[in-house]
Amino acid sequence: MNILEIKNLSAGIEGQKILKGVDLTIKQGEFHALMGPNGSGKSTLSNVIMGSPGYEVYDGEIHFKGHNIMEMATDERARLGLFLSFQHPVAIPGVSVSKFLKRAIEAQMAEKGEKFKASQFIKDLKSQVAFLNMDNSFVNRSLNDGFSGGEKKRMEMLQMLMLNPELVVLDELDSGLDIDAIKVVSKAVNKLKENKEFSVFIITHYQRILNYIEPDFVHVLVDGKIAVSGGGELVGKLEAQGYDWIKEKNPQPVNV
Repeated sequence: MNILEIKNLSAGIEGQKILKGVDLTIKQGEFHALMGPNGSGKSTLSNVIMGSPGYEVYDGEIHFKGHNIMEMATDERARLGLFLSFQHPVAIPGVSVSKFLKRAIEAQMAEKGEKFKASQFIKDLKSQVAFLNMDNSFVNRSLNDGFSGGEKKRMEMLQMLMLNPELVVLDELDSGLDIDAIKVVSKAVNKLKENKEFSVFIITHYQRILNYIEPDFVHVLVDGKIAVSGGGELVGKLEAQGYDWIKEKNPQPVNV
């Protein structure tokens, strides 16, 4: 089953066209990685998939679980089972981590016609906090307010584990993390991988996180188009040779 289908997607921001005809299909249970030079459009793609405000779609389609999500608001996409981990999550002073997660799960369960159970929520929250090696007091802090970079990434992983989405888009999850923090967040992603219906689309500059989250497919985005696609071995080639070997002018998709 195709969980995500992107067809001829062209999009940008403030009148600047950044994506120039992206085609991508992710099947249920697959792990895909997207790499590419700075400014190639990787983060734009993640934001457009999630329906982030401010981005303009000029052409193309995005289907998630068979639904055309182009006209859906961000919260509707989230309730459908789509999750985006941000590079720079927003701080919300006065809203605790636990209250934020409680409200998100209430909305998710209401979408499915299920009843929220406070006792199960508390049990699950304690379990996931322990799994991520976080202090119990963390859930009483204001969301991302005064958090370090590592704490913000762990918060994103905590949210992901609690919501248990069907497709996770990880936008530069490893940015600014040391090796120990990378191991922790990778552990969270791999925990969900135990569910064969769970799919991942990870966007990164570096090989190091892909040593812990092994992709089934790797794509390289150059100048707004996917220029090269291949298996996990493509990561090593990029690490060794960079992007110079990929034609950057009007790239045509190539399988390696």
